[in-house]
Amino acid sequence: MHPVAKPRFKVCCIRSLAEAWMAIDAGAAAIGLVSSMPSGPGVVADDEIARIAAGVPPGVDTFLLTCKRDPDALVEQHRAARTTTPQLVDDVAAHDRARVRAALPGVRLVQVVHIGGEEVIETAQRAAESADAVLLDSGNPDLDVKQLGGTGRRHDWAISARIRERLDVPVYLAGGLTAENAAEALRTVGPFALDVCSGLRDREFALDSRRLGRFAAAVAGAAS
Repeated sequence: MHPVAKPRFKVCCIRSLAEAWMAIDAGAAAIGLVSSMPSGPGVVADDEIARIAAGVPPGVDTFLLTCKRDPDALVEQHRAARTTTPQLVDDVAAHDRARVRAALPGVRLVQVVHIGGEEVIETAQRAAESADAVLLDSGNPDLDVKQLGGTGRRHDWAISARIRERLDVPVYLAGGLTAENAAEALRTVGPFALDVCSGLRDREFALDSRRLGRFAAAVAGAAS
């Protein structure tokens, strides 16, 4: 078990400015805005992402979830969205991440690593060499139609804990998180922050204020 210190959480799949403020008022340190994806929930148009990001106050990070892999396209999309943090949900080569970093000085890059077997430990270590943070999720980029997030599945947290122990950059944990397992996730993996999407949604995929409140309370209570 890992000690929990200053637990943080990010609410992903935000679809409106109203949802963004629900998350912020509940204590979210960041929100996630999902651009066009091969599959999965929560996608909003790029112009709506820019509108939501513009309404988020300073001090709350806005993550642009993008499946783009070409560095020029990544830079163009980020600049148009005016978000604070590109979240690369598909595998982006190290030399291409370096090009993005050079084009966006001062912008933190978050590389997603989807947890399968133990082979992803080395993948995460390589990602940490050219990314500012790593986010561990439960997608499957090897399918014909890639799953790059929003699956609602929990992966093997033992593997995530081993990754977190080996990396010198912040590690976010996503995949199947709810109010009921948030404290366990924080103790087991010891991530920098939790990242939650479907665990806070109702059947119509609207952000549920009660689930959000319970999740925020669970995260805050994990440190006590």
